[in-house]
Amino acid sequence: MKKILKYTLVIIMILIIIVLAINLYVKLSTNKQIIKIEEANIEDIDCILVLGAGVWGENPSPMLEDRLLRAIELYKNGVSSKIIMSGDHGREDYDEVNIMKNFAIEKGVPSEDVFMDHAGFSSYESVYRAKEIFDCEKIIIVTQKYHLYRALYIANQLGLEAYGVCSDQRQYVGAIYRELREILARNKDFIKCIFKPEPTFLGDTIPVSGNGDITNDK
Repeated sequence: MKKILKYTLVIIMILIIIVLAINLYVKLSTNKQIIKIEEANIEDIDCILVLGAGVWGENPSPMLEDRLLRAIELYKNGVSSKIIMSGDHGREDYDEVNIMKNFAIEKGVPSEDVFMDHAGFSSYESVYRAKEIFDCEKIIIVTQKYHLYRALYIANQLGLEAYGVCSDQRQYVGAIYRELREILARNKDFIKCIFKPEPTFLGDTIPVSGNGDITNDK
């Protein structure tokens, strides 16, 4: 029993080291791609990709609201003329992307400049679909910093040129839990990027250079 316990502990320690090493690698390999908003003067950005988060009724959650405000700021600064709102709209009674688009329109962004990705069910799927469905090659991703490392790593592995701008503008409830959960999420997507599975849905190409109203469903 002592030997079994010893070997079990050794295996657990090795697994913990692997998990932490992958987490560190994902962060270090993408750290230089995270830029400040005043540094976001890169030419030929195809779009600003906003990753979805929770919605509260008909309003974005605080985390999502901050992502949207940062993306709108980048848009109005002329960083890109197109925004992709990528989130979960897998059910009729839960719709992140229309709430995201409506928020941008209320802030003065023309509807035709805002695309909706209704099948952005995960960070991996959002980035994958930005390339394969919306025909993007060079993007700026907007989300909170803890999340940016993973999103940028996915983009790198899928062959996109990507930069990240943080949307952290306040303290968020549950920050420690999200940080710990993100360690496992980075490991999960590290493995996923080795095999590069297709997302839940693909479909016809909708070039982001066109009119965003083609993605409207209401």
